[in-house]
Amino acid sequence: MGKAATVPYGVNWITFVAMALFHVGALAAFFFFSWSRLAVASVLYILAINVGIGMCYHRLLTHRGYQVPKWLEYVMTVCATLSLEGGPIFWVSTHRVHHQLSDQEGDPHTPNEGGWWAHVGWIFFGQSLHDQTEALSRYSPDLRKDKFHVWLSKYHWLPITVSGLLLLGLGWAFGGWKNGVGMVLWGVLLRVTLGLHATWLVNSATHLWGSRRFQTKDDSRNNWWVALLTGGEGWHNNHHAHPVSARHGLKWYEIDPNFWGIWILAKLGLARKIKVAQYDPNDPKPAGV
Repeated sequence: MGKAATVPYGVNWITFVAMALFHVGALAAFFFFSWSRLAVASVLYILAINVGIGMCYHRLLTHRGYQVPKWLEYVMTVCATLSLEGGPIFWVSTHRVHHQLSDQEGDPHTPNEGGWWAHVGWIFFGQSLHDQTEALSRYSPDLRKDKFHVWLSKYHWLPITVSGLLLLGLGWAFGGWKNGVGMVLWGVLLRVTLGLHATWLVNSATHLWGSRRFQTKDDSRNNWWVALLTGGEGWHNNHHAHPVSARHGLKWYEIDPNFWGIWILAKLGLARKIKVAQYDPNDPKPAGV
């Protein structure tokens, strides 16, 4: 693949300091362990990473692999903001650029600049500033037409702030200050930190390690352990070969919980027009990238 050019933008200090504080808080969380806090963190992780990022930001908003009622789309989008990965316009636009220029010059997080750059360096030093939403929005004109997505892109920090205050207040009310602090450490700081690294591994690890079923024009790979962490997003070579497919796990052993969630929505009458790749084992070439 062609080498992507790194453009020096300086350090995004706000993001750098915020990430440092979240990692410190994540370590501190282990001194406040309880099974109830672990349960809260697990539920919020599923809502943010599986429902929010995988099912909504990625497979629904970015690739339009299926459709849901608008009210449900908005609820899922709010769940996605709990991941601290930015608003819908920023996230969707960045990912569409990645697909358009995957592992070429202009790809915001190609490992051709190094694994560390693809994992987190691009966020600290690259073109990932949230205030570039206006510039990126030309890649998501569909979202720009939606007033809710425009509003939430501007105030994407609000849901996670409210959730943190609720965890603090409810935890304090039902167990004192230590329980309140512990709920925030587990339900926000540790949970967000783990979720961020899980998503970042899709950008880095699945373009470095794993198998290639399809002859795509990039370095995408299927990585089983990233799939476990992200609910199926690790079947990245499958995804780059069939980007609009709502199902990423194309063989029986490729677990894809995010698609299972979409399947459940369909059974409830809440998801329709689900696009699923038709995999022919005798033809490893992609249907389109």
